[in-house]
Amino acid sequence: MVTRIAVIGAGLIGRKHLGILKDDPAFEVAGIADPSPETAAYARANNFAHFADTEALLDQTKPDGVIVANPNALHRVTALAAIARGIPAIVEKPLADTISDALAIVEAAANTRVPVLTGHHRRHNPIMQAARDFVAGGALGTVVAASGAWLHRKPDDYFNVTWRREAGGGPILINAIHDIDCLRMVVGEIASVQATASGKTRGFAVEDTAAAVLTFANGALGTFIVSDATPSPWNWEATSRESAITPGELENCFIVAGTMGSLAIPQLQHWSYDKPDGAWTDPLTRRTLPVRHADPYPRQLRHFARVIRGEEKPVIDAAEGARTLAATLAIAESARTGRPVSVAALLRGDPPH
Repeated sequence: MVTRIAVIGAGLIGRKHLGILKDDPAFEVAGIADPSPETAAYARANNFAHFADTEALLDQTKPDGVIVANPNALHRVTALAAIARGIPAIVEKPLADTISDALAIVEAAANTRVPVLTGHHRRHNPIMQAARDFVAGGALGTVVAASGAWLHRKPDDYFNVTWRREAGGGPILINAIHDIDCLRMVVGEIASVQATASGKTRGFAVEDTAAAVLTFANGALGTFIVSDATPSPWNWEATSRESAITPGELENCFIVAGTMGSLAIPQLQHWSYDKPDGAWTDPLTRRTLPVRHADPYPRQLRHFARVIRGEEKPVIDAAEGARTLAATLAIAESARTGRPVSVAALLRGDPPH
């Protein structure tokens, strides 16, 4: 059975999806909606139907599903257009650029029972799935601490695009949101955040570096640091070797520590004592968890097709995507105010405290 998918927005991530859809005989590209002249030329070159208007695409092609990959500020109106027509959607991360817009998508999906997935593709990476299952199985005992990092250097011409130099265009919302989702996936819900941020390296109106202390609902504590201004191997793209443009490094960007052992991700190195009462004078043993590597993007799209057919529930739906967005925006809000921010309060729209 061929699943017909429309793609809204033909930027970098939209074209990533389009390439996979084109090469997989289980899919058909129903069409692309993007007003740019470059997209019209791209569509002609690939024999894709092209529309400047999203609603025209949805009404004329009647796809089985839609991928929303246009600018973040347009996610709400685009997702609601698909939901109103009963069309399941993947909304690329972040689900929206504000909590209110994200919750509008969540509410519409719940009221209509139209499946809406959030495009956090790492949820489909076998590395993250193995880490989640290992921790959930109790191998680390009670999780007490976790740390994560996304430290990378973006090229100077990356900032030639105006919005990348303005609030919301920095590494907190663009990059850290992926890592916050990973920490939530493995460790659990984030209850509150205390953070600080700086933009002094480039002097733009947006941060280039931020640091956060995380309190998880299960009592574990965590730290996370993000910067797009430093040469470093400690980022997901390099350490997971998932990126086609970032050279791979045998390093880690997450550590999860429990009462019985610890786990480094994505190399999946498990450290523990050989005897139950081991302590700091005893040697540690390192084991590496087995994993079969696979590109998460095709896995995400095949999962989407099964959701459309009613065979599976979404791995990460709109409500879950909204919680990751709230935990990430809590970093920005805490950095702005200098105060701790409750993630649940942010989701409710309460004043941060």
